[in-house]
Amino acid sequence: WICQRSTVASMVHRQETVECLRKFNARRKLKGAILTTLLVTRNFSGCKTVLNKKSDGVKKRKSSSSVCLMGSTESCNNAEEEEMKGRKACKQEIIKMTEQLIEAINNGDFEAYTKICDPGLTSFEPEALGNLVEGMDFHKFYFENLLSKNSKPVHTTILNPHVHLIGEDAACIAYIRLTQYIDGQGRPRSCQSEETRVWHRRDAKWLNVHFHCSGAPATPLQ
Repeated sequence: WICQRSTVASMVHRQETVECLRKFNARRKLKGAILTTLLVTRNFSGCKTVLNKKSDGVKKRKSSSSVCLMGSTESCNNAEEEEMKGRKACKQEIIKMTEQLIEAINNGDFEAYTKICDPGLTSFEPEALGNLVEGMDFHKFYFENLLSKNSKPVHTTILNPHVHLIGEDAACIAYIRLTQYIDGQGRPRSCQSEETRVWHRRDAKWLNVHFHCSGAPATPLQ
């Protein structure tokens, strides 16, 4: 070694250098592997978090949609209920107006009758012998000469009233009119007629614009 110390020294130095390079490369590879592992782990965790967030978002959106849908259904049900209540109230109003009209006839109150009927009222009734009557003059004759002079009790019952609503401002009612009265000999009598009346609402007021009566006369001769 003393004789060839320069050669031996260079070989030893080279060997140490090679070993240092090997150790350096080994550490670098190990560090790279560790960094790669950390990056892969982090990316996987990030992807999982994003997926969870997306899933949560989808669930929330579905939940919101369900709530909105239920709200819409309830709103529709409420609207339908309100509409049904409105139609029922309107039908009751038509029946009430018909009762008031017949009461005016029984009392011989022509003024009250004209307030409920349209001036151009048309009608088919037994008193007109099958002819179409228009206006109030024909009916006025019976009010002045018969109904207003009757002092005997008259009771009328409306049986099985059925109302058809024709839009918002028109309606038709069909019913059986059963009238109880006292005849000229003082005997109680009954008569029946089948009637249909058409009502039209003008300026928030219902008016009878047409009626059809069949059967016994609506104003029994006494």
